[in-house]
Amino acid sequence: MASIVAELWRNADETPERMAVGSGTRTLTYGELRERIAGSAARCAELGVQIGDRVLFIAPSVPEFVVTYYGLQTAGATIITMNVMSTVPEIEYVVGDSGTSLIVAWHECATNARSVAESAGLPFVEIGPFDDEEGGPAPVTSFVDRADDDVAVILYTSGTTGRPKGAALTVGNITACPVAFRQVLDLGSAERWATALPLFHVFGQAIVMNGALSTGGSLSLLSPFTPAAFMDLLRDERITIACGVPTMWNAMLQVTGDYPPSDFADLRLACSGGASLPAEVIRAFQERFGCAIMEGYGLTETSGAATFRGADGAVGSVGPALPGFTIEVRDPDGEVVAPEVIGEIFIKAPTVMKEYWNRPDATAADLTDGWLRTGDLGTMDADGALRIVDRAKDLIIRGGYNVYPREVEEVLYEHPDIVEVAVVGVADDHYGEEIAAVITPRAGAQLDADGLREWAGERLSAYKIPRIVQTVDALPKGATGKILKRAIDRDALRRIEH
Repeated sequence: MASIVAELWRNADETPERMAVGSGTRTLTYGELRERIAGSAARCAELGVQIGDRVLFIAPSVPEFVVTYYGLQTAGATIITMNVMSTVPEIEYVVGDSGTSLIVAWHECATNARSVAESAGLPFVEIGPFDDEEGGPAPVTSFVDRADDDVAVILYTSGTTGRPKGAALTVGNITACPVAFRQVLDLGSAERWATALPLFHVFGQAIVMNGALSTGGSLSLLSPFTPAAFMDLLRDERITIACGVPTMWNAMLQVTGDYPPSDFADLRLACSGGASLPAEVIRAFQERFGCAIMEGYGLTETSGAATFRGADGAVGSVGPALPGFTIEVRDPDGEVVAPEVIGEIFIKAPTVMKEYWNRPDATAADLTDGWLRTGDLGTMDADGALRIVDRAKDLIIRGGYNVYPREVEEVLYEHPDIVEVAVVGVADDHYGEEIAAVITPRAGAQLDADGLREWAGERLSAYKIPRIVQTVDALPKGATGKILKRAIDRDALRRIEH
């Protein structure tokens, strides 16, 4: 039997006065955190929450998220976390698909969730700052033991094709995640973690929050993210581990002001995930902050974990498989390819989901004998380090030639006037697809499309050069800060071409 809160409970026994989680001046020690979690679990029981009941939970990255999340886990519920900006139709879909029996939401983003609860006849709980909490039932004295294969969390994928699917992550999946990272990162209770990631997303939730609190470290939260505020947090709280996504690191590089590397002398790990990180950003970050960014690779379906590239790994790779994980790169016939040959990535690991919730056909298509078909393309070198080439669906075929957008983006990021870029394919009558680059330029820069193509032509083969160039103030991004290529208007780009 197991529980996601078991390690946290133990840490509260052993070091009750150590800081566990905080945001600004609002902090909780491990003893205080467990007390509030126990009270939250008691309120769940009072509401009739049973083991395995699905509870929809919507909240930003605040200490109350941590309390409520672990309170629901203590009670044995299955948690579904959603974006704080979720619309009524999006919430209605997840409620219906998952069989939600209770909805809980943070007071500042409760309107849509409350509306859905009222329409569906479901109980609804609004939570506010813990400083305002009063009364309630007596706290529980222990957590519910569960089997390793019990579903602890259902996280809905972004639904790039079709309706979102719920990745059912088990107690065993979630608890295996920090164990794997503990070995490769030498994690201990002295670590001071910081993140501005959304805790409702797999990276912030399964890797950062569970990783920090299961190992006895402290977790400082920032919501919402602004680059200067995050840099102040790293400096002022002497953070040792910072976790973010590429757009966050890139945004920090654009901040002006007096932030010498000595301000970040305690920062030993800057961990990036969620999307590929351009090599130019890694180089510039090292130069400015004196800390190397290390990348990991994972999916919602793998609890966010699969590989990790340490300080000695080659920039451009996402490192080897985590301990106890197995990764293969296969051809379309399912055969493992030779080193450095591009193929589809398959993962077998203790963090791989149990299933897609109530989707046996989708589960069978992507999960066979414990192997997850990722839909990502990559290569593996002779030492087992994985390099992500691109999503299979993002591959551009121009005039019969394969063009991998990430390769083109890596080159464009080297241009001194480009801050962010997304390369996508656009339907073309002659070539089948044409290459388009959507660019956010540096403030005050004037990017000339012909000049950019000439510059790219010195670094890329002719068929890889973007023929369509669009500049925008900002690229569309998701909740984690990941650039959303599916939100780019291809029709508008095609009009530029013509």
